[in-house]
Amino acid sequence: MMCEEATRKKQQYQVLEEIGRGRFGTVFRCFHTVTNNFYASKVIDKRLLTDSTDRQCLQIESKVMTFLSPHPNILQIFDSFEDTHFSSIVVELCQPLTLFDRISDGSLPEPHAASLMKQLLEAVAHCHALGIAHRDIKPDNLLFDSGNNLKLSDFGSAEWLGEGRNMNGVVGTPYYVAPEVLMGRDYDEKVDVWSSGVILYTMLSGIPPFYGDSAVEIFEAVVRANLRFPTRIFKSVSAPAKDLLRKMICRDPSRRVSAEQALRHPWILSGGVTSGDLS
Repeated sequence: MMCEEATRKKQQYQVLEEIGRGRFGTVFRCFHTVTNNFYASKVIDKRLLTDSTDRQCLQIESKVMTFLSPHPNILQIFDSFEDTHFSSIVVELCQPLTLFDRISDGSLPEPHAASLMKQLLEAVAHCHALGIAHRDIKPDNLLFDSGNNLKLSDFGSAEWLGEGRNMNGVVGTPYYVAPEVLMGRDYDEKVDVWSSGVILYTMLSGIPPFYGDSAVEIFEAVVRANLRFPTRIFKSVSAPAKDLLRKMICRDPSRRVSAEQALRHPWILSGGVTSGDLS
């Protein structure tokens, strides 16, 4: 029955050119012959999923995206289906360049960075309010739709948060993962706030706050969490922006702001247009 349903749905999509590739899946532009709309289709070869963790990631992604939809800053899912060998997720078609591509040439002006960060925090706050932690927020997972709105994507590492329940397990990407994750401690949804803060730092400076020549060196720098604002790079960055960075990239999760609190920070509320120091 599952295969019949998948075949029926699959026949409605005309698969076009490849537009992206991941560890297990390939993303294609596709055309839906019933609605006459273009979408992106992420096709995963289930035969490449070697362990239970990989299979769990596949199952959770479409469930979480469906649960979170619709939200203006979260990638919209439209369809999902699978047969014996392949699983497909059909999502809105976004621009080819991610935030990673946009910031690879250097820093952004504060108003631009504030606009992007507000959109990311709106998405993160929505996830957390519904009991979902993303756990792999990074510039590569931040897409832009045709209207240039930021879209949080890639929910394969997401986790459901029960009442007062913490998470464990090392999940994330070297530059952006929170120290408590690397230290093997239980952690909560504020790991997403840390990752978002690292993205903000990178948008404002053109470099990540913690780096090294290998994954191990990067992890060591993250665990030390010695947050610095080199004068040469940060001389034109405002005090309110630095204040928000300190509150988001805070080593102690109990003192780190929530996504909702970050959204209410003066720098975000002012749209990154500031004058003088914080009073």
